[in-house]
Amino acid sequence: MNSERAECGNLPLLLARLSHDLEQYQRFEFPDALNQIDQWRSALSIALPEEGVGIDQVLVELGRDVIPNGSQIPNPGCTSFITTGATTIGALATLAGSVASPQRIGVHAFNLLEEISLQWLMEMFELPPSMQGIYSSGGSVANLIALGAARQAAFERIGIDPAREGVNRPCRIYTTEASHHTILRAAAVLGMGRASVFNIATDASGCMLPEALQAQIKRDAGLEHLPVAIVANAGTTSCGAIDPLQALGRIAHAHGIWFHVDGAYGLPGILDPEVKPKYEGLQLADSVTVDPHKWLGAPVGIGATFVRDRALLHRAFTQEISDYLEGAFCDEQAKHSLDQPGYDYNDLGVELSAPSRGAVVWALIREIGKQGMAERVCRHNAMARSLAQRAHAHPNLEVVQEPTLSICCFRYVDNKHPDLNALNQRIHRQMVHNGRAMPSTAMVNGVLAIRPCFVGARTTWKHVDELIEEVVSIGQRFSA
Repeated sequence: MNSERAECGNLPLLLARLSHDLEQYQRFEFPDALNQIDQWRSALSIALPEEGVGIDQVLVELGRDVIPNGSQIPNPGCTSFITTGATTIGALATLAGSVASPQRIGVHAFNLLEEISLQWLMEMFELPPSMQGIYSSGGSVANLIALGAARQAAFERIGIDPAREGVNRPCRIYTTEASHHTILRAAAVLGMGRASVFNIATDASGCMLPEALQAQIKRDAGLEHLPVAIVANAGTTSCGAIDPLQALGRIAHAHGIWFHVDGAYGLPGILDPEVKPKYEGLQLADSVTVDPHKWLGAPVGIGATFVRDRALLHRAFTQEISDYLEGAFCDEQAKHSLDQPGYDYNDLGVELSAPSRGAVVWALIREIGKQGMAERVCRHNAMARSLAQRAHAHPNLEVVQEPTLSICCFRYVDNKHPDLNALNQRIHRQMVHNGRAMPSTAMVNGVLAIRPCFVGARTTWKHVDELIEEVVSIGQRFSA
């Protein structure tokens, strides 16, 4: 079948068929993919087709072999990861963008939504009004972009353009062990090296100690290390802890060091009045990251970095003039959407080709508004607090770390059991195998905790009840 014939089809009918299969999947009544791995692996592992089978047959195979054997992560009972299943509008907006805006080039509605949605995020999370943003593929690249700006600023202060000339001396990035490991990778990719990342001491909840940071900066003052950034967490991955942003920001400003706040998961927590005071000091940040594909319910692949001056990003990441684009646009008054390139996002980060992420975020916020987002955040945080209260009241449950946001770290306890870490590991693995309530685990001060993270738009109070019931039931069975 040639490519022209393969592209033919009744789009509404085809979308209806795909929608039916996806709706069936979202009931989560199929067995787990591993249970029938031989069948779908055999069906899919075929030789390179010499001729195509056509769009109808491809949809049949998607609905029969692929979709029913998809991931468990979108399951509302799966609270293992901070990324979750996309909301319906997020998936639909992604489809719209993939069809109508395959590239961030030109003057058109999708590119306008890039700017509008970034502005909405900035306003919703109360970032400094002078900040500007850029989308990327997620927290890893978002942190890399922020630290790229920090590196550029630090070296420019001593008369060096690191993006052009490279890094010529050891650097120092101050953070904690609770910070996401993408900070290490960003330091490596940016030429500063993983060894440049220095972990500052924390309190029992995993929050950076300002006095320890101050002391370390003073100790480093006589060394050749160039201070590049202080990285604070607005919601750690393991426990959801929020560093003392006000104190850390003041230290950063006093020493002229870039202050970066990693809010990939936790920045939306500012919408919860019970937690909002912990975000005091956010206005001191030089850069902030947030991942819409976490709490906002976007499909995976959307992170955002905000900085005070995007010109700094341009100096850090520009690919400079490209011969293949010379003459492709005109400087005169535009008469066509391709007369001008649109906003030059290509030179503000590490991606050239990129999907239409702004339209997805715009759709997510447009659907439920700031109030709807706040209600979701408050509900999820309340779930974590309720779980902790119920664990405190149960003779066989113990709270390992009091929740700050929507993560609750707790465990099953049996004073007669010789190894509670091993017991809770067994409980967790059995829960995953049952496929009903599926949290993750985390090591907290040497204690292995069962760690549900409530961020899924479809996760309800029923799933909190089921999780507690299952931990207790399995724990009692394994302790008998």
